[in-house]
Amino acid sequence: MEYGYARVSSKEQNEQRQIIALTQFGLLRENIYVDKQSGKDFEREQYRQLMRRLKSGDLLVVKSIDRLGRNYGEILEQWRIMTKEKHVFIVVLDMPLLDTRKANDLTNELIADIVLQLLSYVAQTEREFIRQRQAEGIAAAKARGVHFGRKPKAKPPEFQAMLEEWHMGNLSARKAAAHLGVSCGTFLKWAGDYKSTGL
Repeated sequence: MEYGYARVSSKEQNEQRQIIALTQFGLLRENIYVDKQSGKDFEREQYRQLMRRLKSGDLLVVKSIDRLGRNYGEILEQWRIMTKEKHVFIVVLDMPLLDTRKANDLTNELIADIVLQLLSYVAQTEREFIRQRQAEGIAAAKARGVHFGRKPKAKPPEFQAMLEEWHMGNLSARKAAAHLGVSCGTFLKWAGDYKSTGL
């Protein structure tokens, strides 16, 4: 059997370009597995299903090695499992040297191993650069005063009265929170904020 695997890092990204390349290779759409998940590891639902399906003599096609994953060590390990343990053939469309159907002699196998290691290294390095750029972008945005996460919940008008009742010991924090329709943690946070800022 011939299978394809496509991956994009998030639900917003489009995998269509990969699917077109895989179907042009001759794969049936129903035999193409797609994950919309980071390539940091191989804990992906569709990839796991594909691995359960693959058996000796099958062919797996991917558009590029970074679609398989972006973790250097894990790419090499998954490649080893597929080619050495499962005896599956692999074709990487963007890198014709990575076609294990041709690796029938020692020289071809050596070249494929070197190329695989190099591309796996590049895939992981690129992932680390992306994470670094994201962290730098977030830091720069915070420096400009951009706030991330949910907006803080507004305190209801009755908060002041509930706070006073709680301070006097007439009401537990849990009951005050329930009256305000918030969690106990939120009420205590508001109480702490009020104590420190008076707001």
